[in-house]
Amino acid sequence: MPKTFRFLILALLAALALGVAACGDDDDSGGGGGSTSTTEAKSIKTGLVTDIGGLNDRSFNFLANKGLEDAESQLGTQGRVFISKSNGDYIPNLTTSAQGQNDLTISVGFLMGDATATVATKFPNNNFAIIDFSASALKGKPQNVEGLLFKEQEAGYLVGYLAGLWAKDNNATTVSSVGGQKIPPVDHYIAGYQKGAKDANPGIKVLNAYSQDFVDQAKCKEIALDQISQGSKVVFQVAGQCGLGALDAAKEKGVQGIGVDADQSYLGPHILSSALKKVDVAVLDAIKRAQAGDFKGGTDVIATVKNGGVGIGKISAEGQKYADQIKQVQDDIASGKISDIPDTVK
Repeated sequence: MPKTFRFLILALLAALALGVAACGDDDDSGGGGGSTSTTEAKSIKTGLVTDIGGLNDRSFNFLANKGLEDAESQLGTQGRVFISKSNGDYIPNLTTSAQGQNDLTISVGFLMGDATATVATKFPNNNFAIIDFSASALKGKPQNVEGLLFKEQEAGYLVGYLAGLWAKDNNATTVSSVGGQKIPPVDHYIAGYQKGAKDANPGIKVLNAYSQDFVDQAKCKEIALDQISQGSKVVFQVAGQCGLGALDAAKEKGVQGIGVDADQSYLGPHILSSALKKVDVAVLDAIKRAQAGDFKGGTDVIATVKNGGVGIGKISAEGQKYADQIKQVQDDIASGKISDIPDTVK
């Protein structure tokens, strides 16, 4: 009897141990406790340094800020925006962001290349990303910077093709573009636009001029008015906030306008379409990579028609009859059937 009793006690202790172990397993996985702590650990701080166009450009800087706001709401990122009012603000703003213990600092624009290289070199333990500048082209090639690039020429080609088709049907002999400064991301758009227009309408004349400004709308409006006086019936703006003046000129003179970066169809029915550059998605994805530990300094991430990073916006009622043709062109770019799109303006 004592021996049997001893066996019963041992059996009860074993059962109790199993029960405790099972409860412990439930506690470890139940309620998402483990995943919650992991998410908290991954949440990062991000600084966004704008170019001089400011957040009210309704395109480039606006989209970058939207990407940061999306990261704040979707990823729990702590974000801070540093506004650059002149080129002289680039280095101080980037430095302040890095000194503020931001895990990632994002430079918004090609013109910030030298400043980004300088500050990234001084803060080798911080991560940086720059829009429109290749990491390998930065001075000193700092290995803590990721380049966020776009094939703007593909988006430019799409709206240029649309402009060419519209011009052919409306007996228009001339279309035009208004650039900000003559820098690669601007010229990519314009080169693609010119090629697309001429492929759709070989006899078309394409005018182009630069305002040397991304802010002053009056400068771009003056250029657009001059182009319209020369017969342009479609004006493509590639000048940020300044370019809004070009689109206003198009509205004033009853011709077609084409927006840039963001979908600018909200400006009115005179907007034939817009060349899309999804800066917001690029910013959000860069923050996701940094937060997940997948940041790769010294490399570039390139947005294309194929991966959805660039494209064409809403097509107006005037352009709807060409929507199927534009969709086919877009598919041909994605598949590589159309691959000879230039990125330099001759």
